[in-house]
Amino acid sequence: MTSPTSKPADETLRDPRNFSLALGGPLFQLLRWAHLSDDALTMVKGRVLVISLFAWLPLLMLSALGGQLLGGGTAVPFLKDVDVHVKLLVVIPLLIVSELVMHMRMRPLVGQFLDQDLIPESARARFDAAVASALRIRNSVLAEVLLIAFVYGFGILVVWRHFMVLETTTWYATPSAGGTTLSLPGMWFGFVSLPILQFLLCRWLFRLFIWARFLWQVSRLDLNLVPTHPDRAGGLGFLSNVLSAFMPLAAAFGAMIAGVLANRIFYSGARLPDFKAQIAAGVILLVLAFVGPLLVFAPRLAQAKRTGLLEYGVMAQRYVRGFDAKWLRGGAPADAPLVGSPDIQSLADLANSFEVVRSMRMAPLAMQDVILVAIAALVPIAPLLLTVMPLDELLKLALSLLR
Repeated sequence: MTSPTSKPADETLRDPRNFSLALGGPLFQLLRWAHLSDDALTMVKGRVLVISLFAWLPLLMLSALGGQLLGGGTAVPFLKDVDVHVKLLVVIPLLIVSELVMHMRMRPLVGQFLDQDLIPESARARFDAAVASALRIRNSVLAEVLLIAFVYGFGILVVWRHFMVLETTTWYATPSAGGTTLSLPGMWFGFVSLPILQFLLCRWLFRLFIWARFLWQVSRLDLNLVPTHPDRAGGLGFLSNVLSAFMPLAAAFGAMIAGVLANRIFYSGARLPDFKAQIAAGVILLVLAFVGPLLVFAPRLAQAKRTGLLEYGVMAQRYVRGFDAKWLRGGAPADAPLVGSPDIQSLADLANSFEVVRSMRMAPLAMQDVILVAIAALVPIAPLLLTVMPLDELLKLALSLLR
């Protein structure tokens, strides 16, 4: 008899086409036990409502009881704290929705390695071992316990308390000479709400690491790459589809940045242009985090391209010499029709094949997918443009860019 924890992993070991980063782990099992999820990660609306409201609603009630809802002598009352509402009511739902999107988009991808015969029979055991290893790490109880310890030990006590708390009286904290004193809603925020958010973020980063590790292990195999594959990535072009699955996750990180900047602009006297370098660096790092794992195939693709150019170059040389001898040096009968000859079509097909090899990319990426991920990260930040530009001018600028 198998346990609920082992069932998804066992199914995947029998068929790697069921591979999913979103399933598995203690949190997944807890949500299944609470009837907030199933093996297909449905019931996403219930998870969003329960988790988001568990993090946000007590803050609303405690702030109302403490008089910090709209004022109460605080410079930043609860209802005017843009950052906290973005974190708990936008970022958390996006992180939860990202799991379903990733589950649906990623499951067909790993199966493509098998369906397209990219894994030779001699490497199948190592491929299955890579899948099994990724699942063991994904399902690790110790890993998620360490993430919780990291969140409380570093994310809350160091990052939030020393770098993220506003240097003014807020609904959640009051600065003093001896440090920051948390209010009652601030205690819930600092020890319940914020850890939930940070844990979900760290859990996603950890699973991105698992994905990168899995791809690196696959890239070490002797893959059956085809230089003339029309995707111009030796047959690995399907991997770029995973970037579209990262768009909700990119939007979540972009919203995190937007919330922090909004509070700095509204309550610390900062201006949006002051953060242009940070925004650019954040988006670039975010895109690299999603794109980077696919770059591990660059050596294999470069080798396939070099081999393809040599092999197709030799074949092309033989063919064009024969074509030259037959049609230009008197090899063909004098009455042989040139128009409609299959030799002409074969020459064109050979030239097209050689051009496909010559234009092979060094990474299985589609640039439009990379751009969409960057746009997804920037969309939540875009409303902050209203702090430096009137709405009518902003609309005119947007229309001009679309033309």
